[in-house]
Amino acid sequence: MKNFFKYFAVATVLFIASCTESFLDVNTNPNSLPTATPSYVFTNAENTTANIFVGGGTQGVNQMGEFWSGHWTQSSSYISNPIIFGYQFTNGDFNQWDPLYNNLEDFQFVIDNADANDQKYLKGPAKVMKAYIYQALVDMYGDVPYSEALKGVATLAPKFDNQKAIYENLIVSLNEAIVDLKANAFASAFTSSDIIFKGNTSKWVKFANSLKLRLLVHQSRIPGREGYITTELNKISTEGSGFITGEDVGSGGSGFYVATAGKINQIYGLWGYDANGGVLALARYNRPTKYLFDVLIASNDTFRLKRLAYAKGGENPSTPGKSTAAEIVSNYVGVPFGISSGYTAQASSYLGPSLIVKGEFNRPVILMTAAEIQFSLAEMKERFTGINIAGTSQSFYEEGVRQSFRTLGVADAAGKAAILLSSGIENSDWSASTNKLQAINLQKWIALTNFSGLEAWTEYRKSNLPNIPQSSLVTDSKRPVRIFYPNTETGSNSNASSAGTIDVFTTKIFWDID
Repeated sequence: MKNFFKYFAVATVLFIASCTESFLDVNTNPNSLPTATPSYVFTNAENTTANIFVGGGTQGVNQMGEFWSGHWTQSSSYISNPIIFGYQFTNGDFNQWDPLYNNLEDFQFVIDNADANDQKYLKGPAKVMKAYIYQALVDMYGDVPYSEALKGVATLAPKFDNQKAIYENLIVSLNEAIVDLKANAFASAFTSSDIIFKGNTSKWVKFANSLKLRLLVHQSRIPGREGYITTELNKISTEGSGFITGEDVGSGGSGFYVATAGKINQIYGLWGYDANGGVLALARYNRPTKYLFDVLIASNDTFRLKRLAYAKGGENPSTPGKSTAAEIVSNYVGVPFGISSGYTAQASSYLGPSLIVKGEFNRPVILMTAAEIQFSLAEMKERFTGINIAGTSQSFYEEGVRQSFRTLGVADAAGKAAILLSSGIENSDWSASTNKLQAINLQKWIALTNFSGLEAWTEYRKSNLPNIPQSSLVTDSKRPVRIFYPNTETGSNSNASSAGTIDVFTTKIFWDID
């Protein structure tokens, strides 16, 4: 970890948005330390989480996962990137570690200071967000500092905890968060400091349960875990609040993002347009893969195809949300993963209106989709008996498809989903699918596209499905199963050696059993 911890209030002054419509501007004395209340730090921390997962350049959390799960690749208008597509990366690449631990420090500050500032209602949400971030760290790195982490100068070299034990403790910490949430309603004057759920503690509890479900489904293929998983799922059922349904978990949105440089939705501001509507150079970089298009077209799923991507040539500047070229299947050109020539920006499809529409700079950044939750429930019901959650694997599967159509913005989402679900096509229509788990996996993989790259890569590593093609830049079958600890950590924390020698092609995360 970066153990020369920053002061949280400085982060607040530099980055935080206010609780209303403008970003906070504070004049500070450079010779004295500023102070901040937990509510200000919490707002900034939520926004920072969204920005870290969206990521900048070509090494952000979401983008890395979108590439390695087979959703995205790059256009050949740019020099081919061997770090990503040739897997030639080192411990100097993909440093998700430092920003995520810095983000954790902010949430820990909120937890440590909420009571003294009479803002107890922030403790539960901050604990949920800590679990969200730690889950991501384990899924990328395996063993990480946990029990001794976030203690400032008291522990400059925290030990690395066992990744499986961290997962189990995250379930415990989420249960503690639920207790805090139920006991401490948001003060009405401070609901706008929460840019995810606007102070709705019921939704925070549902999010906590949804995170527990994610932690459990990742372990679903580990031999001997059925009893543990079933017990924990039934505890969620007994608690009674349920899961996020019918809406996605998003950070920011209208009233938070404003049409000013540096204050717009970062997805829009990285891969789409600037605050004035000017097309950005990197809008030509990310490209949906040919494999993704092949899967959608094979099942006649043009409804989602046209929401996941624009036709070749991109968005029509005069008709936001529509393609410049005719929106017919032949104009949707996906790029073979890792190919270095022949697929220029103008000749291939752009990221679509589910992510980027000119002028829509203030969409929330999605942290978890409702579809993911439904597909996870479908998998749990299909794999295990004795789960006391109402519903069947089929009902959860079909609701997952409907929620995917809704999130993508398909017109008449339920009606169009019904066409796919009754199509008679394997891995689309439940009744026509001979391998139910494979159908769940494929539809979940589609539903995660554009929104949850890390989760898609995690699911791919867990299940080895779908059968995405190897990169065109690679001549063998090796694929990354994790990333290196960054040199900033291995160079400053002697405990990093306890994790052993890391091979990014063979040192698997504990839930990756084959």
